Amino acid sequence: MSQPPSQQPPQGGFGAPQEPPPGTPQPPQDQPQAPAQPPQPPAGAPQTPPPGGPAYGYPQTPPAQPGYGYPQAPGQAPGQAPGQAPDPYGQAPGPYGQQHSGPYGQQPGPYGQPAPGPYGQPTQPGYGYPQQQYPGAPAPGGTGGPGGPGGGPFKGRTGILAAAAVAVVLLVGAGAWYVVSDSGDDPKKPVAGPSNDPKAPEEPSESPSVDEGDGTGGGREGNDDLNAGRKAGEAKVAWLQKNDVDLPRNGAEIRGPWFVGDTIVRAMYRGISGYSVADGKKKWTVALPADICATPNTVSPDGKIVIGVENGTTDRSTCSVMQMVDLNTGKAGWKSEVKKSGAFDLISDISLAISGDTVTAGRTSYSSAYRVSDGKELFGTPTGNCKTFAFAGGPKLIAAANCRNGDADNPQHQLQELDPVTGKAKWTYQPPRGWEIKKTYSVSPLVVSLENKKKKQWSVAAFTDNGKLRSQLSPAKGDLVVADCGGTFAIFGQKLEGCTGVAADANTFYMATKPDTTGSTGTNKVVAFDLNTGKPKWTAPAPAERTVRPIGMDAGKVVLYLEPRYDKAGAILTLPPTGGATSVLLQHPEGTNRIENGFFGDLTLYQGGRSYVLTTRVSGRDEGEMEQATALVFSK
Repeated sequence: MSQPPSQQPPQGGFGAPQEPPPGTPQPPQDQPQAPAQPPQPPAGAPQTPPPGGPAYGYPQTPPAQPGYGYPQAPGQAPGQAPGQAPDPYGQAPGPYGQQHSGPYGQQPGPYGQPAPGPYGQPTQPGYGYPQQQYPGAPAPGGTGGPGGPGGGPFKGRTGILAAAAVAVVLLVGAGAWYVVSDSGDDPKKPVAGPSNDPKAPEEPSESPSVDEGDGTGGGREGNDDLNAGRKAGEAKVAWLQKNDVDLPRNGAEIRGPWFVGDTIVRAMYRGISGYSVADGKKKWTVALPADICATPNTVSPDGKIVIGVENGTTDRSTCSVMQMVDLNTGKAGWKSEVKKSGAFDLISDISLAISGDTVTAGRTSYSSAYRVSDGKELFGTPTGNCKTFAFAGGPKLIAAANCRNGDADNPQHQLQELDPVTGKAKWTYQPPRGWEIKKTYSVSPLVVSLENKKKKQWSVAAFTDNGKLRSQLSPAKGDLVVADCGGTFAIFGQKLEGCTGVAADANTFYMATKPDTTGSTGTNKVVAFDLNTGKPKWTAPAPAERTVRPIGMDAGKVVLYLEPRYDKAGAILTLPPTGGATSVLLQHPEGTNRIENGFFGDLTLYQGGRSYVLTTRVSGRDEGEMEQATALVFSK
């Protein structure tokens, strides 16, 4: 169907870098269906995409199972039973008891009518998708925050997009679809299976005494030797940390970090510990009675966190217990089990997010919020037709909801900012039918990825503070931008936050491109997108034969991690907000390159003048688990 003359999309600047295979599904060409909301003027009819732009190669279709607007549990393959070693990109069942093939009820078609409230109509969509590569999904806080695993998108980590060829859509003008496509990797990420430890404590317990860092894995082991051969201009090793936890044979994921004052906090298996940022000495540990299964990206303003713990130590245990911990003192606070109702809620894992003094627990078709300070319930699942299933926290509380519409293949999602105390929506935005809210890349400014599972398409949209569609990112032709939003394995649950490999300021969003491997060694570049137009402002190449990824902002500059190679150490670089050449902020020493290059799913942060290279998982092999490095920290 043709597009209204007054709403023609801009020309050029996007398109698929390669032709899709024959028989690939094309973007929708029918009028969008009105969602189950008060009628609003449609955003425009879809338009046939330009030649060569069809979507294709999206991750495999998940099993047809009932569900509730929840995006699949990362790591679970189609048809896979809970407890099996999952494929990091298996998809979970669809929302509201409907069987569909995507995590987050699919929503095809151009921008559909918005729900009541000041949500913006789609005006100039467009985006180049971020691909799944090194999980976080986690990754640390901030744009890619703590609470989930992370890693370099160029090291074969799990990432935000499912494996297999993935397509990203650009929604331009009044709803015409343009597609940027890419073929992604399908890295295998080990996932810890259930364990049964009869000796596990029934309640959280604190360390009998503070670990003063005696060189047995609590921090600083071998630092003198690591700095012995340091060359001029190289950063020094502030501390090296090794695993000190006896793990089950499947190992365990390391969650976090979170920073509170001069303490860096990380959680693994059945404990959460705080370490000195200066020398890595352990300050405190809170032992937990069962496996940690959910963590938020951020903490409350006064340094408290709420983590999810399994409600037992058997194969039938679920992720449903919330435990508050004061990260300033390392003392456990209130503990409560999330009240569940309904068949799918009973088997749904929780996903946690914190905004202010509120922690939210999202599940497949239900949600609830509690006060971090005392555990009092603040609000629960909305009573209307649209049910919230996931949240992103930080400076704002962002919620994703699925609206019942009786069509599993054409679901309706909505995006909201909620008052963290009352749960009342400040604004509501409805994407077109068939489009599912996938991840938040940034909460402030708000940048969100969406997926149309049925059409095998992706889009990344930016929103204003009042929920109006600001733009959709539209990378130049041939530029395949990537982000890491890998996540943790969950049964019927979704984590909306936790992406890394991106950075943002008020008007610009920074992403890296997938490495060009046509030469002898791969290299890539950084793309700065104008959040008001969605178009690239500038690009900056990585140093020759190297790859970089954004990891944050510092003093108004973009901070990048220059990834190590087998023969070269990594470094922390900066770029001016106007682009140009990179500058070295911290050059990591060559003497530690083997350690730096050997982390699984590495997560790299720069904070307070120090760079932190962290592993996101420790294997459980008995012969070497206590020798595995978990953190390598550099300073000037």
